Amino acid sequence: MRTRRLVLAIALAVGAAVLSPATSVATATPRAFPAEFPLPDGFQPEGIAIGPGPTAWFGSLADGDIYEVDLRTGRGAVISQGPGTAAAGLKSDRRGRLYVAGGPSGTGRIVDTRTGATLASYPFTTGAGFINDVVLTRRTAWFTDSLQPQLYGVPLRRGGRPADPDDVVTLPLSGDWQQGTGFGANGLTETPDGRALLVVLSERGELHRVDTRTGRTRIVDLGGYVLTNGDGMLLQGRTLYVVQNRLNTIAVFRLDRRGTTGRLVDQITSPRFDVPTTVAAFGPWLYLPNARFGTPPTPQTPYWVTRVPRTRR
Repeated sequence: MRTRRLVLAIALAVGAAVLSPATSVATATPRAFPAEFPLPDGFQPEGIAIGPGPTAWFGSLADGDIYEVDLRTGRGAVISQGPGTAAAGLKSDRRGRLYVAGGPSGTGRIVDTRTGATLASYPFTTGAGFINDVVLTRRTAWFTDSLQPQLYGVPLRRGGRPADPDDVVTLPLSGDWQQGTGFGANGLTETPDGRALLVVLSERGELHRVDTRTGRTRIVDLGGYVLTNGDGMLLQGRTLYVVQNRLNTIAVFRLDRRGTTGRLVDQITSPRFDVPTTVAAFGPWLYLPNARFGTPPTPQTPYWVTRVPRTRR
């Protein structure tokens, strides 16, 4: 009888530990997560999206495959076969949908992360274009085009249902925007007050605030800092993280609420960076895929994701 009581006590203790909120996925500390993990050889990553929860997705520039990773283990698998064209910037919503920028295909698409199925496709442009990044606002999924001075907006319907392709809005950029012959609009996010967008103009190293009603832009005053090789961005409150890909650096700014000025407060780097392109956060950490643009891609080329701590300033 004593032995049975001991066994029962142990079983209850184990069960309580398993069910305890302290060990649930929602509250598990990311400090126990791997600081680096591999992506498939030859994958050619560019975009990253994280959450809700400790799940990350990566897009392949090679063929548009979507690779899903459990951040707790670093293990993953391809959940959606690409259409044979690139997947660049990514954003996930809370309904299991992944918005994918389609690079030189001139398209965007929405992928169901539970089934891998493509829920909708959007042919943004038939001209020379590179659909580079995407951000989800309250009412619209906005996409950048690095080769044309315009943004594309996909309306977000009630319940997150995909809009029809005929509903897509093209927003020409004007004001301070000067489109050259190189890479134009790249990473984008919202302003801290949610009333406008922030877009990197890569070839000029500028950050622009965009009025989504008119398309007029104003250069954000960064105190003289030049966003050379500016790429993906992440906004957390009023802290803006901007990836400078070939510089292997994340520039960290403190913005005013309207996103008209910013002050450099930190620069984050790592010896394990090899041309990181985009950034997403989980807990106190930032995760960045290394695109390795300086390394000729082959089916055997290794790729990996690097984790670094967020700024403490």
